[in-house]
Amino acid sequence: HLFLPVNCAGLTDSLLGSQLFGHKRGAFTGAISDHEGFFESAEGGTLLLDEIGDMPLAIQTTLLRVLQEGEIIRLGESRPRKVNVRVLAATNQHLQELVDKGAFRADLLYRIRVARLRLPPLRERREDIPLLSTAFFEQSRVALGKMGVLDIAPETMQSFLRYSWPGNVRELKGALEYALIHCRGGSVLPSDLPPELSDGPPAVQSSPFSKPNERQLILDALAQTKGKRAQAAKILGMSRSTFYRRLTELEIVQEDSDR
Repeated sequence: HLFLPVNCAGLTDSLLGSQLFGHKRGAFTGAISDHEGFFESAEGGTLLLDEIGDMPLAIQTTLLRVLQEGEIIRLGESRPRKVNVRVLAATNQHLQELVDKGAFRADLLYRIRVARLRLPPLRERREDIPLLSTAFFEQSRVALGKMGVLDIAPETMQSFLRYSWPGNVRELKGALEYALIHCRGGSVLPSDLPPELSDGPPAVQSSPFSKPNERQLILDALAQTKGKRAQAAKILGMSRSTFYRRLTELEIVQEDSDR
């Protein structure tokens, strides 16, 4: 089924309304043809309203009616059109606080928070950092044409694991893009990272591997590298000897695929 994400931040009422609900030719300046909005385009699928806390109040009112009635009206038209779309909403803001300030409709909040899923901040799920970093590294070096950069240096991964990541996954992705742009060698080094990763306070004073989730972190790295211990150690920023010692101490039995 189709999945369409829409960012609700930074758009005017008319532009966001046109994106979501569509418009008729001549509905506003520049509307040179009829336009199908995302609600119609996602028919039978899922529409993600990202940063819904930034949605203008006028669009919130229209959205509430769409969710209640199951139909949209294109800008410039009066005829309703039935839609069948699953709607997900995401935000990094506290919507109840926005309601209290008059910036978000209470009735819309009650409508969309029927089922809630809290995604913990990245600092609370450090076991994801090596895997996310590797995935973003591969994506970004292809997109930026930096295929000569082969890996993330172990000391850089240690910096990632120590940092608090107030911007969460988006900040991690942006940091890797920044590092690849500035990288002049074959590995991403700490000196290639954005200044805030060096200047900001570390999230933890002790080793990031001293937490109870270390076992799962190591297992995830081994799974990602298909059992290649040397590669897994590199992803985690460990020396081989330290990695092998931790395998023994944590009683992780893994067939060595390095050969």
